Amino acid sequence: MTGYGKAEASLTGGKLTVEIRTLNGKSADINIKTSLLPKDKELMVRQKLAERLHRGTIDFFLNFEANAAGSARRINADLAAEYFRQIAEIGEGLGVKTDSALYMNTILRFPDIMDSGRQDIITEDNWIDVESAIDEAIAKVNEYRAHEGIALYSDVTGRVQNILDLEDEVESFDPERIAAIRAKIGKAIEELSLKPDQSRFEEEMIYYLEKFDINEEKVRLRQHCKYFIDTIDNEEYPGKKLGFIIQEMGREINTTGSKANHSGIQKVVVRMKDELEKIREQSMNIL
Repeated sequence: MTGYGKAEASLTGGKLTVEIRTLNGKSADINIKTSLLPKDKELMVRQKLAERLHRGTIDFFLNFEANAAGSARRINADLAAEYFRQIAEIGEGLGVKTDSALYMNTILRFPDIMDSGRQDIITEDNWIDVESAIDEAIAKVNEYRAHEGIALYSDVTGRVQNILDLEDEVESFDPERIAAIRAKIGKAIEELSLKPDQSRFEEEMIYYLEKFDINEEKVRLRQHCKYFIDTIDNEEYPGKKLGFIIQEMGREINTTGSKANHSGIQKVVVRMKDELEKIREQSMNIL
């Protein structure tokens, strides 16, 4: 989801720079951080950003750098002429000899005579160039994301495989775990000096062991891992769906840990949780 793109447009009077920065996020949170964009174009730009960048915190910047001609202040000629006419008229009425150079020098010191000449930088006439620069910046953001995505894909799929490998370790502990549970129950009965009916004892033992059976969790976790890989490989924008799959993977891992009743399995479960948390963090960067 992290990305950066920059493009420029040459406009009359200077250069317009478009910058787009994105960070990871569950939805498109678009921030227009410029006063240069006309209000009637803002909605269109927001829609363009949402449609092509999809998710993340998206910051949009415009900066205009005026050239020498564009940055020069301009004299308001009409206002200067009106001031000159009024001053000359007052001087004539008072019988003061007209000194044109002095009058002009004085008039040019008036604060409202120097007009910054600031006009709307973005207009309908140059909008096609501005929009082209925006499209270029968006394309560069997506190029940046695609480059980052190669490493991201390798990381998350590798961690899913790590979880599958750890699940193999869980299975290797299963015979030892079942035997330990049976031995623990048998020892408790001996300590109580009980002599249960052997047939009934086996039935109760099976019922008790079924409560600690984690075979269903193992099967479902493997299915979720496969679904994760299939989704990231085959869907154009898998990010949100991967989030749901990760939740299901976490549920199976947690249940395995709570049912395990075995220190070795619980240690493996902790490692699986660590891998899953890293997958969860990285999934925020997947569209």
